[in-house]
Amino acid sequence: MQSKVDVAVMIGSGVPATFRAVGLNVCWVVLVNGERRGAAFASRDEALECQASWLAQLALDKAGHPAFSRSA
Repeated sequence: MQSKVDVAVMIGSGVPATFRAVGLNVCWVVLVNGERRGAAFASRDEALECQASWLAQLALDKAGHPAFSRSA
């Protein structure tokens, strides 16, 4: 199955309380196959870096790299 990795923006009440407490009303999250993975990010660039990491890991897993294989 082809995995889809997206970056989504969250605003308002969807932003974690810890972010809102310091005045941030927006954050970014990484979604893998529509499910949130990991923490919220304060910047889009951080979320894009995380997305790139997920894509690289999934590519290695698909290629059968032993370090990322589900059967290893």
